Amino acid sequence: MSDRSDTTMDRDVLLNRLAQEAYRHGQFTLASGRSSDHYVNCKPVALSGSGLALLSPAMLALVEADAAAVGGLTLGADPLVSGVAMAAAQQGRALDALIVRKEAKGHGTGAWLEGPLPAAGARVTVLEDVVTTGGSSIKAVNQLKEAGYSVERVVTIVDREEGGAEAMEAAGLELKSLFRLSEIAARASELVQ
Repeated sequence: MSDRSDTTMDRDVLLNRLAQEAYRHGQFTLASGRSSDHYVNCKPVALSGSGLALLSPAMLALVEADAAAVGGLTLGADPLVSGVAMAAAQQGRALDALIVRKEAKGHGTGAWLEGPLPAAGARVTVLEDVVTTGGSSIKAVNQLKEAGYSVERVVTIVDREEGGAEAMEAAGLELKSLFRLSEIAARASELVQ
């Protein structure tokens, strides 16, 4: 029997999954237009039942205790906000999920946000799969603030360590990440040896 906690083991399993299923080394052009030797796409993990079951409670642990909802920019945050809201419900915590559209809905109400809207002024924590420059997270934050919500924290699976944390800080936001790119790259390297 191991003396490691379930949380430590889950973190290790999740790190292995991300290193094997989400990380690639090579030459890539990122959404920001930058070139990189590292590519991280968390969707293969976040869109698998077992991967989302690992990610959701880990991300929930970083959501502010007084948050009424978690939200994020479609498409990367879609499974995350749903999974974290479900993990919260399983723990008896009221926490709803909001999806922030990339542009206003072209019909009906013209809404930017989807989901059960909390009361004006409520705290919302933004979720993200990967933070590079912080641009998409800040876009989601701005839409939520325009809708009248308080947003102070962004929780991401992976911080690529390329200026996103600094951009968040400059925008008055706190960035919490489950992993740094350097951790995932190191684990990927260990797994191929």
